[in-house]
Amino acid sequence: MPKKKKPIEEPPAPTEPEPELPLELDTPPGKTLVSAMTGEPFGPRIRYIDENAEAESSDDEPESESDNEGRFLKDDLKSGVPSEFWHIQKLIKYMKAGNQTATMVSLCLLKDHELTSMVIQHLIQDMGGLEVLVNLLETRDIKCQLGSLSVLLQLATSSDMRKALIDLDIVTPLINILKHPARDLQVMAAETMANIAMMRKARKQIRIRNGIPLILDIMDVPDSVLRRPLEELKEDECELVAVAIGCAKALDSLSSSPKIKEDLRRQGVVFHMARFLRSCHTQLIIPTMGAVQQCADLKAFRIAFEQMGIITDIIRHIEDKNVKLKENCALAIHKCADNKLTRDMVREAGGLDPLCKLAQSDDVRSNKRLLAAVTGGIWKCAMSPENISRFNQNNLVASLVPLLEEHEDEDVLTSVVGALSECCKHPENRDILRTSGGLPKLIRLLSSTYEPLLKNIPLVLKECAKDEQCMDIINDPDHTLDGVRLIWSLLKHPNNVIKKNSCYALVPCIKYAKDSPEMVRAFVGGLELTVSLLESEDVDVLSAACATIAQIATDPENLGILTDHGVVKMLADLVDTENESLRANLALAIAYCCEWEKNNYEFGRLNAVAPLVNYMTSKSPEVLKGVTIAFCHFSKEPLNCITMHTCGVVKHVLRMVGSKDPEVQVAAATTIRNIRKLALTAEKFHYGEISSLYDINYQN
Repeated sequence: MPKKKKPIEEPPAPTEPEPELPLELDTPPGKTLVSAMTGEPFGPRIRYIDENAEAESSDDEPESESDNEGRFLKDDLKSGVPSEFWHIQKLIKYMKAGNQTATMVSLCLLKDHELTSMVIQHLIQDMGGLEVLVNLLETRDIKCQLGSLSVLLQLATSSDMRKALIDLDIVTPLINILKHPARDLQVMAAETMANIAMMRKARKQIRIRNGIPLILDIMDVPDSVLRRPLEELKEDECELVAVAIGCAKALDSLSSSPKIKEDLRRQGVVFHMARFLRSCHTQLIIPTMGAVQQCADLKAFRIAFEQMGIITDIIRHIEDKNVKLKENCALAIHKCADNKLTRDMVREAGGLDPLCKLAQSDDVRSNKRLLAAVTGGIWKCAMSPENISRFNQNNLVASLVPLLEEHEDEDVLTSVVGALSECCKHPENRDILRTSGGLPKLIRLLSSTYEPLLKNIPLVLKECAKDEQCMDIINDPDHTLDGVRLIWSLLKHPNNVIKKNSCYALVPCIKYAKDSPEMVRAFVGGLELTVSLLESEDVDVLSAACATIAQIATDPENLGILTDHGVVKMLADLVDTENESLRANLALAIAYCCEWEKNNYEFGRLNAVAPLVNYMTSKSPEVLKGVTIAFCHFSKEPLNCITMHTCGVVKHVLRMVGSKDPEVQVAAATTIRNIRKLALTAEKFHYGEISSLYDINYQN
């Protein structure tokens, strides 16, 4: 071997002829490599991508990796040339020569370098090595293709290399290699494709070049092979498993694309997933579960998973030792458990206990990604009351409280708070949260800026405010926590869900707080802010604001302030809604706002009475209760009684007298009494006037 030159600060381009690469084997000269696609002799060339087809097909997914990630700067070489510079330069030259033997030896020697190093990767790129490696994939020589793939597989671990390879159209030769009958080639091509497909552009190219059906076709392995360990399989069967593993990795990377998910669903990928998850090969199960949890974003997949019994397989694998597999299983539960049927399946399959054990494990708590996935699964499963009973047996609430720290991962906090919001619907869990010191931690988190977290915190405080002792902590008289004030401040947040949840949290806070009227008036601008929410275009925000106003209006002085801010006109403008939730809360708000001076008359003048009669045809008990109470308050104004009687409200109110709710019974009966009383007064006045006229005529 010739001696290496000593590195200098700025190496000039080598001008002396390079010595031939010595070969230990006495082999005849190799044949010239020929392209398998064009039939032309192999040589260095630059590939250009035809983007016309790609321009016609757009993806609706964001780029998965930053375009500015870790660019290699050539200026870094000015301080000294890497020791590998000259060796890699020679290897790239021999690969370009076109001699089969020299190319193979060069590839073998190139593999000995640290190909995952960014310095080595960019040396290869700057010397034109990527173009050569991609072009080698088109030759008819299997050994050269394997050698090139073995190098490209390691290079493709870098984001910068992926982008460069995609620009060189590596996707096309990879898809063509998947059609090759050689299993080892298929494995390498599939695994390289899995790395390349982490980029959105590559996923798009694979999809429009019909790579998805090809992947599903070659990964179809017989069940007899899947159910036996590798030790019991023949060589060709082991190769089949290796191909399936490579394709599963590719699917895992491809499944982040919404359009590819839909293609996979139409082509029956769920059937393959179900079979692979029941295999005995962990290396096949891990990427398959990764694809499962990503596809679970779509409702159609979640339904298919239930029908194919995949939920049971997910529970079985969540106790595996592999951390990545646990994470994917927990994420799948988190996404699928929005459906009650899935939550029941998780409970019946015994999946609640493993989730609790993972959440309480110190090893899991040190892994934030896994902890976020596990707590997310717990959160969704806690939406079923039956599951909360099982969680209580595992002392879940007390174990979640230590995670409510401000330095904790935001996704973990969001899932933990979401789980607590469901668990605290049970009174015993409110006591556990209070005695464990969880309420002060929750109130401090109200100062966070992370929107998903701010959506969940008011829901916990809403449930806790129903407990007198918890309410004392939330409305701390020493103002060390100021929980109610912080909740009220969230009404200014631009996110409508946060506004809605905060309004609903204020309702029990106002209802159960000590000295509630003074507390409400103490918040400067709070009542005006609440009334201003009635101008929102979001129906859910309107409904929540009406619920808050209805509770505030129970105090006469606060009702007077609301009236000064124009609440009557704003409420009257909303009566034509058909949203059931808004109807229920709006009717209650109107009812309690009638109790201030001329508000009752104003609602009638603004034509807010007649439209409420249509609410009586609703099947919602909440709407019927609210509108019946509203009619009770309306009936105190004679003109409103006339309007109600004219619109035929009496027959509806008579029906509500038989309600099971005592408050509704009283309101309906009072309405009938007031209407009847007005009718009797009018009748008495009418006949009294006639009688007096008769007496005058008789005397005359």
